[in-house]
Amino acid sequence: MRLADNSTLASALAHGQVVVPLFILDPAVLESPYHQKAVKRKAFLFNGLRQLEADLHERGSRLIVRQGRPLDVLRALLAETGATAIFAAEDFSPYGRQRDGRIAQHLPLTLVHDLTVHHPASVLTAVGRPYTVFTPYSRAWKAMPPPAGRDLRPAPNGLQPLPGLASGALPAAPSSAHFLPGEGQARQALAAFTQGADAPIYDYGQGRNRLDWDGTSALSAYLRFGMISPREPVIAAQQAIAAAPHATARASAEAWLSELIWREFYIGILYHFPQVARQAFRARLRDIAWSNDETAFAAWCEGRTGYPVVDAAMRQLAATGWMHNRARMIAASFLVKDLLIDWRWGETWFMQHLVDGDPAANNGGWQWAAGVGTDAAPYFRVFNPVLQAAKFDPYGAFVRAWLPELHHVPDEFVHEPWRMPAAVQQAARCTIGRDYPAPIVNHALARERALAAYQRAGSLVAG
Repeated sequence: MRLADNSTLASALAHGQVVVPLFILDPAVLESPYHQKAVKRKAFLFNGLRQLEADLHERGSRLIVRQGRPLDVLRALLAETGATAIFAAEDFSPYGRQRDGRIAQHLPLTLVHDLTVHHPASVLTAVGRPYTVFTPYSRAWKAMPPPAGRDLRPAPNGLQPLPGLASGALPAAPSSAHFLPGEGQARQALAAFTQGADAPIYDYGQGRNRLDWDGTSALSAYLRFGMISPREPVIAAQQAIAAAPHATARASAEAWLSELIWREFYIGILYHFPQVARQAFRARLRDIAWSNDETAFAAWCEGRTGYPVVDAAMRQLAATGWMHNRARMIAASFLVKDLLIDWRWGETWFMQHLVDGDPAANNGGWQWAAGVGTDAAPYFRVFNPVLQAAKFDPYGAFVRAWLPELHHVPDEFVHEPWRMPAAVQQAARCTIGRDYPAPIVNHALARERALAAYQRAGSLVAG
Protein backbone atom coordinates (compact mmCIF):
# COMPACT_ATOMS: atom_id res chain seq x y z
CA MET A 1 0.00 0.00 0.00
CA ARG A 2 2.68 2.44 -1.11
CA LEU A 3 4.13 3.91 -4.29
CA ALA A 4 7.73 4.46 -3.16
CA ASP A 5 10.15 1.52 -3.24
CA ASN A 6 7.41 -0.81 -4.43
CA SER A 7 9.10 -3.67 -6.30
CA THR A 8 5.76 -5.04 -7.46
CA LEU A 9 4.73 -1.74 -9.01
CA ALA A 10 8.17 -1.35 -10.60
CA SER A 11 7.92 -4.83 -12.13
CA ALA A 12 4.49 -4.03 -13.56
CA LEU A 13 5.69 -0.73 -15.04
CA ALA A 14 8.64 -2.52 -16.62
CA HIS A 15 6.16 -4.90 -18.29
CA GLY A 16 3.77 -2.34 -19.74
CA GLN A 17 2.92 1.35 -19.78
CA VAL A 18 -0.60 1.06 -18.39
CA VAL A 19 -0.99 -0.38 -14.89
CA VAL A 20 -4.33 -0.90 -13.18
CA PRO A 21 -3.85 -0.61 -9.38
CA LEU A 22 -6.25 -3.12 -7.83
CA PHE A 23 -7.25 -4.10 -4.31
CA ILE A 24 -9.57 -7.07 -3.77
CA LEU A 25 -11.79 -7.22 -0.69
CA ASP A 26 -11.50 -10.97 -0.14
CA PRO A 27 -14.33 -12.37 2.04
CA ALA A 28 -12.18 -15.36 2.95
CA VAL A 29 -9.81 -12.94 4.70
CA LEU A 30 -12.11 -10.19 5.96
CA GLU A 31 -14.64 -12.63 7.42
CA SER A 32 -12.12 -15.05 8.96
CA PRO A 33 -11.93 -15.39 12.77
CA TYR A 34 -8.71 -13.35 12.85
CA HIS A 35 -10.12 -10.44 10.89
CA GLN A 36 -13.91 -10.44 11.16
CA LYS A 37 -13.88 -8.73 14.57
CA ALA A 38 -10.74 -6.69 13.96
CA VAL A 39 -12.62 -3.41 13.64
CA LYS A 40 -9.64 -1.14 14.28
CA ARG A 41 -7.29 -3.00 11.95
CA LYS A 42 -9.84 -3.04 9.13
CA ALA A 43 -10.46 0.67 9.68
CA PHE A 44 -6.73 1.31 9.33
CA LEU A 45 -6.70 -0.82 6.17
CA PHE A 46 -9.66 0.95 4.58
CA ASN A 47 -8.40 4.42 5.46
CA GLY A 48 -4.97 3.44 4.19
CA LEU A 49 -6.54 2.45 0.88
CA ARG A 50 -8.26 5.85 0.75
CA GLN A 51 -4.89 7.52 1.24
CA LEU A 52 -3.38 5.32 -1.48
CA GLU A 53 -6.24 6.34 -3.76
CA ALA A 54 -5.40 10.01 -3.10
CA ASP A 55 -1.71 9.40 -3.81
CA LEU A 56 -2.59 7.65 -7.07
CA HIS A 57 -4.95 10.45 -8.04
CA GLU A 58 -2.11 12.97 -7.71
CA ARG A 59 -0.25 10.95 -10.34
CA GLY A 60 -3.15 10.71 -12.76
CA SER A 61 -4.24 7.20 -11.78
CA ARG A 62 -6.86 5.64 -9.52
CA LEU A 63 -7.35 2.63 -7.30
CA ILE A 64 -9.82 -0.02 -8.46
CA VAL A 65 -11.57 -1.80 -5.59
CA ARG A 66 -13.46 -5.04 -6.20
CA GLN A 67 -15.00 -7.56 -3.85
CA GLY A 68 -15.14 -11.35 -4.24
CA ARG A 69 -12.99 -14.42 -4.71
CA PRO A 70 -9.63 -13.20 -6.04
CA LEU A 71 -9.53 -15.71 -8.90
CA ASP A 72 -13.00 -14.66 -10.08
CA VAL A 73 -12.27 -10.94 -9.74
CA LEU A 74 -8.97 -11.19 -11.60
CA ARG A 75 -10.42 -13.31 -14.39
CA ALA A 76 -13.21 -10.76 -14.91
CA LEU A 77 -10.82 -7.80 -14.84
CA LEU A 78 -8.50 -9.40 -17.38
CA ALA A 79 -11.49 -9.75 -19.71
CA GLU A 80 -12.53 -6.13 -19.14
CA THR A 81 -9.11 -4.60 -19.66
CA GLY A 82 -7.31 -6.93 -22.05
CA ALA A 83 -4.40 -6.97 -19.59
CA THR A 84 -1.68 -9.51 -20.28
CA ALA A 85 -0.12 -9.86 -16.84
CA ILE A 86 -0.89 -9.68 -13.13
CA PHE A 87 1.75 -8.61 -10.64
CA ALA A 88 1.39 -9.07 -6.88
CA ALA A 89 3.65 -9.06 -3.86
CA GLU A 90 4.42 -12.60 -2.75
CA ASP A 91 2.43 -13.52 0.33
CA PHE A 92 4.16 -15.92 2.74
CA SER A 93 1.11 -16.84 4.86
CA PRO A 94 -0.47 -20.29 4.40
CA TYR A 95 -3.70 -18.88 2.99
CA GLY A 96 -1.89 -16.45 0.71
CA ARG A 97 0.34 -19.16 -0.74
CA GLN A 98 -2.63 -21.45 -1.41
CA ARG A 99 -4.63 -18.62 -2.99
CA ASP A 100 -1.77 -17.47 -5.20
CA GLY A 101 -0.96 -21.01 -6.23
CA ARG A 102 -4.54 -21.52 -7.47
CA ILE A 103 -4.51 -18.22 -9.33
CA ALA A 104 -1.18 -18.99 -10.99
CA GLN A 105 -2.64 -22.23 -12.37
CA HIS A 106 -5.24 -20.28 -14.35
CA LEU A 107 -4.00 -16.72 -14.89
CA PRO A 108 -0.73 -14.97 -15.85
CA LEU A 109 0.36 -14.18 -12.28
CA THR A 110 3.87 -12.98 -11.43
CA LEU A 111 4.75 -12.86 -7.74
CA VAL A 112 7.35 -10.31 -6.70
CA HIS A 113 9.40 -10.57 -3.51
CA ASP A 114 8.57 -7.37 -1.65
CA LEU A 115 7.48 -8.31 1.89
CA THR A 116 10.90 -8.82 3.46
CA VAL A 117 14.48 -7.74 2.84
CA HIS A 118 15.63 -11.34 2.35
CA HIS A 119 13.33 -14.04 1.04
CA PRO A 120 12.56 -16.76 3.63
CA ALA A 121 13.87 -19.40 1.22
CA SER A 122 17.23 -17.63 0.98
CA VAL A 123 18.18 -17.51 4.69
CA LEU A 124 19.13 -21.15 5.29
CA THR A 125 21.71 -23.18 7.15
CA ALA A 126 24.80 -24.59 5.44
CA VAL A 127 22.85 -27.77 4.69
CA GLY A 128 19.88 -25.88 3.25
CA ARG A 129 17.52 -26.09 6.20
CA PRO A 130 15.55 -23.23 7.76
CA TYR A 131 16.81 -21.75 10.99
CA THR A 132 14.66 -22.34 14.06
CA VAL A 133 16.77 -20.33 16.51
CA PHE A 134 16.98 -16.56 16.16
CA THR A 135 20.65 -15.86 16.94
CA PRO A 136 22.17 -17.98 14.13
CA TYR A 137 19.38 -16.79 11.83
CA SER A 138 20.29 -13.20 12.62
CA ARG A 139 23.97 -13.84 11.91
CA ALA A 140 23.12 -15.43 8.57
CA TRP A 141 20.71 -12.59 7.74
CA LYS A 142 23.34 -9.94 8.48
CA ALA A 143 25.93 -11.79 6.41
CA MET A 144 23.80 -11.42 3.29
CA PRO A 145 24.12 -8.32 1.06
CA PRO A 146 22.37 -5.46 2.87
CA PRO A 147 20.00 -3.05 1.15
CA ALA A 148 21.41 0.40 0.37
CA GLY A 149 19.84 3.78 -0.20
CA ARG A 150 20.65 3.60 -3.90
CA ASP A 151 18.48 0.48 -4.12
CA LEU A 152 15.30 2.30 -3.07
CA ARG A 153 13.00 3.03 -5.99
CA PRO A 154 11.29 6.44 -5.95
CA ALA A 155 7.56 6.71 -6.47
CA PRO A 156 6.66 7.17 -10.14
CA ASN A 157 5.95 10.76 -11.14
CA GLY A 158 2.91 9.78 -13.18
CA LEU A 159 0.85 6.72 -14.00
CA GLN A 160 -1.16 6.30 -17.16
CA PRO A 161 -4.80 5.56 -16.28
CA LEU A 162 -7.23 3.17 -17.92
CA PRO A 163 -10.57 5.01 -18.00
CA GLY A 164 -14.00 3.50 -17.73
CA LEU A 165 -13.32 0.81 -15.12
CA ALA A 166 -15.91 0.41 -12.40
CA SER A 167 -14.70 0.45 -8.83
CA GLY A 168 -16.54 -0.54 -5.69
CA ALA A 169 -16.72 1.64 -2.62
CA LEU A 170 -14.53 1.04 0.38
CA PRO A 171 -16.43 0.34 3.61
CA ALA A 172 -16.90 3.29 5.94
CA ALA A 173 -14.30 3.32 8.70
CA PRO A 174 -13.64 5.57 11.70
CA SER A 175 -10.31 7.37 11.76
CA SER A 176 -7.84 6.88 14.59
CA ALA A 177 -5.43 9.40 16.01
CA HIS A 178 -3.17 6.60 17.23
CA PHE A 179 -2.20 5.43 13.71
CA LEU A 180 -2.68 7.87 10.85
CA PRO A 181 -2.63 5.84 7.61
CA GLY A 182 -0.46 6.22 4.54
CA GLU A 183 3.15 6.01 3.43
CA GLY A 184 3.67 9.70 4.18
CA GLN A 185 2.84 9.09 7.83
CA ALA A 186 5.03 5.99 7.86
CA ARG A 187 8.03 7.89 6.59
CA GLN A 188 7.45 10.69 9.10
CA ALA A 189 7.43 8.13 11.91
CA LEU A 190 10.64 6.54 10.61
CA ALA A 191 12.41 9.89 10.32
CA ALA A 192 11.29 11.01 13.78
CA PHE A 193 12.64 7.80 15.28
CA THR A 194 15.98 7.48 13.46
CA GLN A 195 17.24 10.89 12.36
CA GLY A 196 19.37 13.28 14.42
CA ALA A 197 22.02 12.95 17.11
CA ASP A 198 19.35 12.69 19.82
CA ALA A 199 16.99 10.40 17.87
CA PRO A 200 14.91 7.99 19.97
CA ILE A 201 16.64 5.05 18.30
CA TYR A 202 19.70 5.86 20.40
CA ASP A 203 17.72 5.27 23.62
CA TYR A 204 15.90 2.23 22.28
CA GLY A 205 17.97 -0.25 24.27
CA GLN A 206 16.32 0.99 27.46
CA GLY A 207 13.26 2.75 26.08
CA ARG A 208 11.84 -0.29 24.31
CA ASN A 209 11.08 -1.91 27.67
CA ARG A 210 9.74 1.06 29.60
CA LEU A 211 5.96 0.99 29.64
CA ASP A 212 5.83 4.61 30.79
CA TRP A 213 8.02 5.96 27.97
CA ASP A 214 7.30 6.63 24.33
CA GLY A 215 10.41 4.75 23.29
CA THR A 216 9.34 2.65 20.29
CA SER A 217 9.23 3.47 16.59
CA ALA A 218 5.44 3.04 16.09
CA LEU A 219 6.18 1.54 12.67
CA SER A 220 4.62 -1.89 13.18
CA ALA A 221 1.22 -1.11 11.62
CA TYR A 222 2.86 0.54 8.61
CA LEU A 223 5.11 -2.45 8.01
CA ARG A 224 2.15 -4.76 8.49
CA PHE A 225 0.26 -3.13 5.59
CA GLY A 226 3.23 -2.33 3.39
CA MET A 227 2.82 1.43 3.80
CA ILE A 228 6.59 1.50 4.06
CA SER A 229 9.12 -0.73 2.34
CA PRO A 230 10.87 -3.29 4.58
CA ARG A 231 14.15 -1.97 3.19
CA GLU A 232 13.74 1.63 4.35
CA PRO A 233 13.78 0.93 8.13
CA VAL A 234 16.74 -1.43 7.73
CA ILE A 235 18.69 1.20 5.81
CA ALA A 236 17.76 3.83 8.40
CA ALA A 237 18.93 1.52 11.20
CA GLN A 238 22.23 0.86 9.43
CA GLN A 239 22.77 4.59 8.95
CA ALA A 240 21.98 5.26 12.61
CA ILE A 241 24.42 2.54 13.68
CA ALA A 242 27.16 4.10 11.56
CA ALA A 243 26.44 7.59 12.92
CA ALA A 244 25.96 6.62 16.57
CA PRO A 245 27.64 9.16 18.88
CA HIS A 246 28.78 6.54 21.43
CA ALA A 247 28.78 2.82 22.16
CA THR A 248 25.51 2.78 24.10
CA ALA A 249 23.72 4.59 21.30
CA ARG A 250 25.16 2.17 18.77
CA ALA A 251 23.97 -0.81 20.82
CA SER A 252 20.48 0.68 20.97
CA ALA A 253 20.36 1.15 17.20
CA GLU A 254 21.60 -2.41 16.75
CA ALA A 255 18.84 -3.61 19.09
CA TRP A 256 16.23 -1.98 16.85
CA LEU A 257 17.75 -3.59 13.77
CA SER A 258 17.44 -6.92 15.60
CA GLU A 259 13.72 -6.30 16.06
CA LEU A 260 13.36 -5.81 12.30
CA ILE A 261 15.19 -9.09 11.81
CA TRP A 262 12.87 -10.79 14.32
CA ARG A 263 9.98 -9.79 12.05
CA GLU A 264 11.61 -11.60 9.12
CA PHE A 265 12.52 -14.58 11.32
CA TYR A 266 8.88 -15.15 12.28
CA ILE A 267 7.75 -14.70 8.68
CA GLY A 268 10.28 -17.37 7.76
CA ILE A 269 9.04 -19.73 10.46
CA LEU A 270 5.47 -19.46 9.17
CA TYR A 271 6.72 -19.93 5.61
CA HIS A 272 8.73 -23.07 6.33
CA PHE A 273 6.48 -24.51 9.07
CA PRO A 274 2.90 -23.47 8.20
CA GLN A 275 1.56 -25.90 10.80
CA VAL A 276 2.53 -23.41 13.55
CA ALA A 277 -0.54 -21.40 12.58
CA ARG A 278 -2.61 -24.15 14.21
CA GLN A 279 -0.37 -25.87 16.74
CA ALA A 280 2.74 -25.55 18.86
CA PHE A 281 6.06 -25.96 17.08
CA ARG A 282 7.37 -28.16 19.89
CA ALA A 283 5.60 -31.50 19.50
CA ARG A 284 6.14 -32.49 23.12
CA LEU A 285 4.17 -29.46 24.31
CA ARG A 286 1.12 -29.85 22.09
CA ASP A 287 -0.96 -31.67 24.70
CA ILE A 288 -0.78 -29.42 27.74
CA ALA A 289 -3.84 -29.87 29.98
CA TRP A 290 -5.13 -26.30 29.78
CA SER A 291 -7.75 -25.21 32.30
CA ASN A 292 -9.39 -22.84 29.78
CA ASP A 293 -11.59 -21.17 32.39
CA GLU A 294 -13.92 -18.93 30.35
CA THR A 295 -14.64 -16.63 33.30
CA ALA A 296 -10.93 -16.06 33.87
CA PHE A 297 -10.42 -15.50 30.14
CA ALA A 298 -13.16 -12.85 30.11
CA ALA A 299 -11.50 -11.10 33.05
CA TRP A 300 -8.19 -11.08 31.17
CA CYS A 301 -9.81 -9.77 27.97
CA GLU A 302 -11.61 -6.97 29.82
CA GLY A 303 -8.71 -5.94 32.08
CA ARG A 304 -10.24 -7.22 35.33
CA THR A 305 -7.59 -9.65 36.61
CA GLY A 306 -6.63 -7.61 39.67
CA TYR A 307 -3.04 -7.34 38.45
CA PRO A 308 -2.69 -3.69 37.38
CA VAL A 309 -0.01 -4.06 34.71
CA VAL A 310 -1.97 -6.82 32.97
CA ASP A 311 -5.24 -4.90 33.19
CA ALA A 312 -3.65 -1.67 31.94
CA ALA A 313 -2.18 -3.50 28.96
CA MET A 314 -5.50 -5.07 28.03
CA ARG A 315 -7.36 -1.78 28.34
CA GLN A 316 -4.72 -0.05 26.23
CA LEU A 317 -5.31 -2.69 23.56
CA ALA A 318 -9.10 -2.27 23.69
CA ALA A 319 -8.90 1.51 23.48
CA THR A 320 -6.15 1.99 20.87
CA GLY A 321 -5.64 -1.27 18.99
CA TRP A 322 -2.01 -1.29 20.09
CA MET A 323 -0.01 -2.61 23.03
CA HIS A 324 3.57 -2.01 24.06
CA ASN A 325 5.73 -5.07 23.29
CA ARG A 326 6.82 -5.52 26.90
CA ALA A 327 3.16 -5.37 27.91
CA ARG A 328 2.36 -7.99 25.26
CA MET A 329 4.87 -10.35 26.85
CA ILE A 330 3.54 -9.73 30.36
CA ALA A 331 -0.11 -10.14 29.33
CA ALA A 332 0.64 -13.28 27.31
CA SER A 333 2.64 -14.89 30.09
CA PHE A 334 -0.16 -14.15 32.56
CA LEU A 335 -2.82 -15.74 30.36
CA VAL A 336 -0.82 -18.86 29.60
CA LYS A 337 1.12 -19.44 32.81
CA ASP A 338 -0.98 -17.82 35.55
CA LEU A 339 -4.40 -18.70 34.15
CA LEU A 340 -3.30 -21.85 32.28
CA ILE A 341 -5.34 -20.87 29.24
CA ASP A 342 -4.41 -22.12 25.75
CA TRP A 343 -2.10 -19.63 24.06
CA ARG A 344 -4.23 -19.83 20.92
CA TRP A 345 -7.08 -18.12 22.75
CA GLY A 346 -4.84 -15.14 23.43
CA GLU A 347 -3.33 -15.22 19.95
CA THR A 348 -6.80 -14.94 18.43
CA TRP A 349 -7.84 -12.17 20.82
CA PHE A 350 -4.79 -10.13 19.92
CA MET A 351 -5.40 -10.63 16.21
CA GLN A 352 -8.98 -9.45 16.68
CA HIS A 353 -7.84 -6.20 18.31
CA LEU A 354 -4.34 -5.22 17.17
CA VAL A 355 -4.05 -2.67 14.38
CA ASP A 356 -0.61 -4.12 13.63
CA GLY A 357 -1.86 -7.69 13.98
CA ASP A 358 0.36 -9.82 11.74
CA PRO A 359 -0.19 -13.60 11.62
CA ALA A 360 3.53 -14.45 11.65
CA ALA A 361 4.69 -12.01 14.33
CA ASN A 362 1.66 -12.55 16.54
CA ASN A 363 1.96 -16.32 16.34
CA GLY A 364 5.68 -16.20 16.98
CA GLY A 365 5.27 -13.91 19.96
CA TRP A 366 2.59 -16.04 21.56
CA GLN A 367 4.50 -19.27 21.04
CA TRP A 368 7.58 -17.58 22.55
CA ALA A 369 5.64 -16.44 25.61
CA ALA A 370 4.03 -19.86 26.00
CA GLY A 371 7.40 -21.62 25.67
CA VAL A 372 6.10 -23.88 22.91
CA GLY A 373 7.63 -22.31 19.80
CA THR A 374 10.87 -22.42 17.85
CA ASP A 375 13.08 -19.88 19.58
CA ALA A 376 10.91 -19.80 22.69
CA ALA A 377 11.28 -18.67 26.26
CA PRO A 378 11.87 -21.81 28.38
CA TYR A 379 8.58 -23.18 29.63
CA PHE A 380 9.72 -22.62 33.23
CA ARG A 381 10.13 -18.87 32.63
CA VAL A 382 7.03 -17.34 34.18
CA PHE A 383 6.83 -13.56 34.30
CA ASN A 384 5.97 -12.21 37.75
CA PRO A 385 3.54 -9.39 36.86
CA VAL A 386 4.36 -7.41 40.00
CA LEU A 387 8.12 -7.52 39.48
CA GLN A 388 7.75 -6.77 35.78
CA ALA A 389 5.58 -3.76 36.55
CA ALA A 390 7.96 -2.45 39.22
CA LYS A 391 10.89 -2.71 36.81
CA PHE A 392 9.31 -1.32 33.65
CA ASP A 393 6.70 1.05 35.11
CA PRO A 394 8.54 2.12 38.26
CA TYR A 395 6.36 5.12 39.05
CA GLY A 396 3.06 3.57 38.00
CA ALA A 397 2.49 6.09 35.20
CA PHE A 398 1.45 3.46 32.66
CA VAL A 399 -0.89 1.74 35.10
CA ARG A 400 -2.54 4.97 36.20
CA ALA A 401 -2.97 6.13 32.59
CA TRP A 402 -5.21 3.14 31.83
CA LEU A 403 -6.65 2.39 35.26
CA PRO A 404 -8.08 5.67 36.57
CA GLU A 405 -9.47 3.87 39.61
CA LEU A 406 -5.85 3.57 40.83
CA HIS A 407 -5.06 7.25 40.25
CA HIS A 408 -4.77 8.06 43.95
CA VAL A 409 -3.17 4.81 45.08
CA PRO A 410 0.27 5.47 46.63
CA ASP A 411 3.31 4.39 44.62
CA GLU A 412 4.22 1.63 47.05
CA PHE A 413 0.88 -0.10 46.39
CA VAL A 414 0.13 0.81 42.78
CA HIS A 415 1.33 -2.53 41.42
CA GLU A 416 -0.08 -4.52 44.36
CA PRO A 417 -3.20 -2.61 45.39
CA TRP A 418 -4.56 -5.61 47.30
CA ARG A 419 -1.84 -4.99 49.89
CA MET A 420 -3.30 -1.60 50.85
CA PRO A 421 -4.59 -1.44 54.42
CA ALA A 422 -8.26 -0.50 54.70
CA ALA A 423 -7.44 3.06 55.74
CA VAL A 424 -5.19 3.54 52.71
CA GLN A 425 -7.89 2.15 50.41
CA GLN A 426 -10.35 4.62 51.86
CA ALA A 427 -7.94 7.54 51.43
CA ALA A 428 -7.16 6.46 47.85
CA ARG A 429 -10.88 6.07 47.09
CA CYS A 430 -10.13 2.55 45.84
CA THR A 431 -11.74 -0.28 47.74
CA ILE A 432 -10.39 -3.61 46.54
CA GLY A 433 -13.22 -5.84 45.42
CA ARG A 434 -15.46 -2.89 44.69
CA ASP A 435 -13.56 -0.13 42.83
CA TYR A 436 -10.84 -2.46 41.55
CA PRO A 437 -10.91 -6.28 41.57
CA ALA A 438 -8.91 -8.46 43.90
CA PRO A 439 -6.42 -10.75 42.10
CA ILE A 440 -8.24 -13.58 40.37
CA VAL A 441 -5.31 -15.94 40.96
CA ASN A 442 -2.39 -16.29 43.35
CA HIS A 443 0.71 -15.88 41.20
CA ALA A 444 2.96 -18.18 43.25
CA LEU A 445 0.43 -21.02 43.26
CA ALA A 446 -0.43 -20.46 39.60
CA ARG A 447 3.24 -20.69 38.67
CA GLU A 448 3.56 -24.09 40.33
CA ARG A 449 0.38 -25.29 38.61
CA ALA A 450 1.71 -24.21 35.20
CA LEU A 451 5.09 -25.86 35.71
CA ALA A 452 3.40 -29.10 36.69
CA ALA A 453 1.13 -29.02 33.62
CA TYR A 454 4.09 -28.40 31.29
CA GLN A 455 6.17 -31.12 32.93
CA ARG A 456 3.33 -33.62 32.63
CA ALA A 457 2.86 -32.83 28.93
CA GLY A 458 6.59 -33.22 28.27
CA SER A 459 6.91 -36.48 30.18
CA LEU A 460 3.87 -37.99 28.45
CA VAL A 461 5.49 -37.50 25.07
CA ALA A 462 8.90 -38.55 26.29
CA GLY A 463 7.44 -41.70 27.81
